Amino acid sequence: MNTHDNLTQLIEHTCQTYAELPAYNSAGKTLSYAQVEQQSRYLAQWFQQQSGLVAGDRIAIQLPNIVDYPIVTYAAFRAGLIVVNTNPLYTAREMLHQFNDADVKAIVILDALTDKLATIIDDTSIKTVIVAAAVSEPTLQEGQFSLNELIRQGERLAPLNAHQASRDDIAVLQYTGGTTGVAKAAMLSHGNILANAEQMNERFDDILTPGQETGICPLPLYHIYAFTVNMVGLFAMGQFNVLIPNPRDLDALVKQIEPFGINYFSGINTLFIGLCMHPGFKALNFSNLKMTVSGGAALTHAAADAWMNTTGCTITEGYGLSETSPVATLNDFKKEEIGSIGRPLSNTTVEIWNENDEPVADGESGEIVVKGPQVMMGYWQRQDETDKCMKRGFFKTGDVGLKLPSGNYKIVDRLKDMIIVSGFNVYPNEVENVLCQHPAICEAAVIGAKDEKTGERVCAYITLKEQIDEQQVSDYCRENLSAYKVPKSIIFMEQLPKSTVGKILRRELRQQ
Repeated sequence: MNTHDNLTQLIEHTCQTYAELPAYNSAGKTLSYAQVEQQSRYLAQWFQQQSGLVAGDRIAIQLPNIVDYPIVTYAAFRAGLIVVNTNPLYTAREMLHQFNDADVKAIVILDALTDKLATIIDDTSIKTVIVAAAVSEPTLQEGQFSLNELIRQGERLAPLNAHQASRDDIAVLQYTGGTTGVAKAAMLSHGNILANAEQMNERFDDILTPGQETGICPLPLYHIYAFTVNMVGLFAMGQFNVLIPNPRDLDALVKQIEPFGINYFSGINTLFIGLCMHPGFKALNFSNLKMTVSGGAALTHAAADAWMNTTGCTITEGYGLSETSPVATLNDFKKEEIGSIGRPLSNTTVEIWNENDEPVADGESGEIVVKGPQVMMGYWQRQDETDKCMKRGFFKTGDVGLKLPSGNYKIVDRLKDMIIVSGFNVYPNEVENVLCQHPAICEAAVIGAKDEKTGERVCAYITLKEQIDEQQVSDYCRENLSAYKVPKSIIFMEQLPKSTVGKILRRELRQQ
């Protein structure tokens, strides 16, 4: 993979190498590597010749895990566009911020989401709306394009002049929150993503045979883990990725898995626990399952034990962030140390720093910092935020950890107040800001609490200006926040605990 200068070259070389093999399956539809190459080339031709877009323009992709996702992504790279991955669960408010921050010019969106887009599109720079449907042809509104129709139109256009980006050119704007609650984009270059895919594949080479494995991908492709690991790394190995559009529907997930002999699986703690309790999943044949990788949330001993008892396969936990493309560390396969995040990938340096940004002795806790070719270029149009988190070439993660005697690393706490709900990041300030815009709410403080099902749940402590009940607060939040950000516990208080300077003390709420 280090022979490639950009993702376009990787895509074209991979599709030629594994042309006849299946590449992706979703919703009963399978595409070969040759079909992926052809359809992405036709769409890239339309992007270049008919869309009015130019190299460097940003295109948002707001789709679930359907085969259209890799087609659009690869087409965007081949046409020189920058991909802006967008969560389909976003509310109109969240979409508006992201599209304007990235100055998005075009979007490929699921048909079920177009009504939401219509409420904000006039306040954005989006001129081109391309609609995809999970099964049939989408119903279009005025001025919209059908993705399938554009692929057909592209076939009739002049041959593609594939854009040849440099390794330092931006490939993806991957949005991530912050302690400020304002989502910002990690600028991931072609070189960042190529490097991380190669680093992961070096580990996979010990377990997987190129062109011979079938894997289940329930993690969303708009999340940087599945984007890099499945859609770039495992793709480059010629593997067959079965995409799961809605992993929360366990009955449907089991039915989608059933026809395939599973060789690898990626998931998070809550999904492992849920599947191991599902009778249909327990009845599946796991004799060929070689590898299960976990990320996005801490893996518990209970989940690892249940998975082993159900499938006969260990779970290998890794660690990373959007800013590291994403993987920085990974346990060794079949030698996992549960409770640790493993050791650094190749060409990656992990250190533990104290509050003076100096390395601490092994075994002492401090902030985890990461240096390597997968570390982002910086935050999009946020030099101030970039300067805060980059020091001497290291990215300061905001996570507290330590180095174990084994050489593996362990996360012990978070400097940030971020809450992780089923692998999704929730930033308390964002939820607090939304709550405080309600006319009846005076102040709000949001913390995370342990939850057996989702890892953590969002808890809101509120003081009122006038009387409202929990249901009214919950309904209001659902209108303005994605479902996983909505507080599951709402506690009304006379006053919130504060410091002498008036800062709300979340730590005191956690102790209650």
